[in-house]
Amino acid sequence: MNHNLALPKKKTLFTIILDILYEMRIKQWTKNLLVFASAIFSGAILNPSTLINAFIAFISFSFMASTIYIINDIVDVEKDRLHPEKRHRRIASGAISIPVAISIGIITFLIAVGLAYTINYYVIMAVLVYFVMNLSYSLYLKHVVIIDVMIIAAGFVLRAVTGALAVDGVLTSWFILCTLGLSLFLALGKRRHELLLFKDDPTNQRKVLTFYSVELLDQLITIITGVLIMFYSMYAASEKPAMMFTIPFVLYGIFRYFYLIHMKNAGGKPEEILLNDKHILVTVLLFSILVVVVKKFV
Repeated sequence: MNHNLALPKKKTLFTIILDILYEMRIKQWTKNLLVFASAIFSGAILNPSTLINAFIAFISFSFMASTIYIINDIVDVEKDRLHPEKRHRRIASGAISIPVAISIGIITFLIAVGLAYTINYYVIMAVLVYFVMNLSYSLYLKHVVIIDVMIIAAGFVLRAVTGALAVDGVLTSWFILCTLGLSLFLALGKRRHELLLFKDDPTNQRKVLTFYSVELLDQLITIITGVLIMFYSMYAASEKPAMMFTIPFVLYGIFRYFYLIHMKNAGGKPEEILLNDKHILVTVLLFSILVVVVKKFV
């Protein structure tokens, strides 16, 4: 008998929980911080009841986003196994079976709706719209050129709208346009990164990328960069004069991200750029603090 054969290790409760949290993509929950945007721009973020409602909406949206991630990973399991990074996801790697993943997805969905129910009817509708929209994206729309990017952007806008509905905060045309501009900027950067990632092996890239080129995406990113700066500048000009002091932070943040996309080939994971790039992180923090100070005390 060969005593050197290694038996598969039995998973501990701790490793099972880690696998579930990894599959839920907790790190990507930073995208959902847009839920707090309305509370920040209204200057009411320091109000305890506003902060609590915004936080509950954030958690609700995050669990719904995790539900979509799980569904998407189930649908794309075979393709993910060929991807240099996505093959490590828990469903693709086999660490979590598909039946277990379905159970987790049902639980995260119910938690999301349950938390939204504690706020108001509008938040429930917002998270359900997000679910339906992204389910359509996972099953079909992610293969439709341009529409795929617009759906990603719409998801970011819906995050900001959900936050506004949760705290009865800012929901103006300029607020929505600025969010849309930022969302398209991030979505196009993500597509550019994916396109370059599979430049030497296009057979393993997502189908929709065959309709894009780096040149096209660069032109679209350049267009939306100008549009985003214009949108925010006009929004700031329509507010208190002191809001104009926030424009340099917006300019630097956009230019820094633009630099990372083109010089560092970043953009694939906006949430990681926020956490790992000190320039972006400090700019976002200073910008948020300045907005609260201007709205609350000026």
